[in-house]
Amino acid sequence: MSGSIDDYPVSRSGDDSIIKILEEKVKSMQVEIESLRKELIYYKSEFEKLMSPPLIEATVLDVLEDGRVVVRSSSGPNLIVNVSHNIDYGLIKPGSVVALSQRGSTVVEVLPDRDDLLVKSLEVIDRPNVTFTDIGGLDEQIREIKEVVQLPLTNPSIFKEIGIEPPKGILLYGPPGTGKTMLAKAVARESNATFLHVVASEFAQKFVGEGAKLVKELFELARKKKPSIVFIDEIDAIAAKRIEVGTSGEREIQRTLMQLLSEIDGFNNLEAVKVIAATNRIDILDPAILRPGRFDRLIYVPLPNEKGREEIFKIYLKRMKISEKIDVKTLALMTNEFSGADIKNVCIEAAYQAIREGRTSVSGTDFIAAVNYIKSKKNNLTKNVERSEKFI
Repeated sequence: MSGSIDDYPVSRSGDDSIIKILEEKVKSMQVEIESLRKELIYYKSEFEKLMSPPLIEATVLDVLEDGRVVVRSSSGPNLIVNVSHNIDYGLIKPGSVVALSQRGSTVVEVLPDRDDLLVKSLEVIDRPNVTFTDIGGLDEQIREIKEVVQLPLTNPSIFKEIGIEPPKGILLYGPPGTGKTMLAKAVARESNATFLHVVASEFAQKFVGEGAKLVKELFELARKKKPSIVFIDEIDAIAAKRIEVGTSGEREIQRTLMQLLSEIDGFNNLEAVKVIAATNRIDILDPAILRPGRFDRLIYVPLPNEKGREEIFKIYLKRMKISEKIDVKTLALMTNEFSGADIKNVCIEAAYQAIREGRTSVSGTDFIAAVNYIKSKKNNLTKNVERSEKFI
């Protein structure tokens, strides 16, 4: 039997479809291989991270002529170390924070500025939204804080001309809730100064030297952002009277206090930086912090008197939607021994009284009920404190 190959029925379209299927499988396998390669690279890098030894943080103290640097290690003494060739040598200068390898104690990385770490412990406001018009019943305190904080920041030449130095730091003291923080924020706004707010307990760090280091970095940041106001709230947390014998924790607090005093009254000029501290317990403060040249201007912030309470009520009433004219004199008489914070709570509670009844405006009756409610809470708190003190 003879004939050409063309005489036999061969399905070329079937071959093409098989080839296409094989090509698609090959492409799919290539994609899968690439995906597995990326996954392998990822797990390899993660494994290397897990197996690599931790780095040591250090601060550069000096740069030597031979290319080595002197660093203060966070885990030990000062060291003289080499710098890795991968590091831009121009980034290394005294004060830089670097990472050291554990094995060779070589600088392997220049760490970013620590300002970001410090800011986590701070409230930094370029322009606070509190003004002196938001504060009632403290006219004398406002006048004094303007003289000792605002005037030196806005018109320093007048002090140079007259030949004196204004106070470096002031201490606001008095009962809680009387407006000490608001005074500090208001003077920062009126002075166009950056407001750096820290609670003193943040300086009580776990490791030796960390609290003092945090204080130093705080003032370095304040100088960068000058004019600025450093507000240290509850300063009694680190400035209580020192005792001769104490725990290691108490000694660390004393070191932190010494660093704070050094920053205020040391060799580094504060320039356009003012320090304001606040406390409810001036009776337990160390005398060293109150001497001239440190917190040498003390401003007492008392509970508001009747006129002051009227002013505070008027400030809050301006922001509220009320259904009738409110007799602020009666409210002021009813709120004897109330702080500004207590009066704010009265206004909030009055608003809640209206909300509970489905109203969108507040009446005089709501305020009366709110005063009685806050007063009963204060009385109950006082009784519970007295009971607790009997068992101590």
